[in-house]
Amino acid sequence: MRATGRSWMLYRDTRKGGNRMTDFSLDQTMPWIMTVTTAMVEAGFRIILIFTAGWIGIRFIKLGIQKLGKILIQSKETKEKVPGAVQKRISTLTGLLQTLVISLIWAIVVVISLAQIGLDITPILASAGIVGLAVGFGAQNLVRDVISGFFMILENQVRIGDVAIVNGTGGLVEAITFRTITLRDLAGVVHVFKNGTITTLSNMTKGWSAYVMDIGVAYKEDTDEVIEVMKEVADELMQDPGFGSNILEPIEIFGVDEFGASEVVIKARLKTRPIKQWNVGREYRRRLKKAFDAKGIEIPFPHQTLYMGEASQPFSFRMTPATQGES
Repeated sequence: MRATGRSWMLYRDTRKGGNRMTDFSLDQTMPWIMTVTTAMVEAGFRIILIFTAGWIGIRFIKLGIQKLGKILIQSKETKEKVPGAVQKRISTLTGLLQTLVISLIWAIVVVISLAQIGLDITPILASAGIVGLAVGFGAQNLVRDVISGFFMILENQVRIGDVAIVNGTGGLVEAITFRTITLRDLAGVVHVFKNGTITTLSNMTKGWSAYVMDIGVAYKEDTDEVIEVMKEVADELMQDPGFGSNILEPIEIFGVDEFGASEVVIKARLKTRPIKQWNVGREYRRRLKKAFDAKGIEIPFPHQTLYMGEASQPFSFRMTPATQGES
């Protein structure tokens, strides 16, 4: 058997129990080899272009997200009292957004590249759609929580260290994530709320706080004099080195707010730095009580007064031994 510039292939024919030589001419295989090589080169070139386009797209997206972050920081920095808080919050949000977008782009690039080498991506897309649908149904509450948390952080509705009331429960905010918010109340109980379930959120310490007071005095007291005493006590408190720095404005006295069963109620407000209203308010009440005592201003307490009228005749009351024993 000669080899005269031809390639040959040997295979065993088990049905005839012998060897048969089959050779293919190089002229017949070259077109097929060239076709396959050309297809592979073209596919490789297209894949390189796809990855290059994806890389360029990611670069533009990163620049766009950075620009968006700077715009958000500039627009909200003037309203932020804590230095650096806006930049930290926006950086967290832009980082999350950038990760999601980049992951999506690379997934698209990989799928398109698989199609270029001849793989049928229809089953992949169908499987991804089914998996996405199943995950969507199973994790819809999680997605809702994450979206709600994203906008809550973006809009700076509440921060760590604030005192907030969430769904009727108040406490100090200890942690905020894209899924939950954690409060600790005055008794030390920790309350965890999913962001998607929050229906009401009241921030008591955003920007500034206030201590609102309803001061009750007896009906016989001169309300103008009472208001003057309240102002004097507030002015003295503002001069105190320990409390004055936490008071932002002079006391606001709104006037007589209510006629109670045994008292006249005067409403007032002290505007303070965030979360300082309770310390300032307690100290103000302590000093006001002492000032009222010094001025002889009565702070009423629940009691009953028996009034007989001018037409009633006076009568005497004498304690008997039996009455003394009962008392």
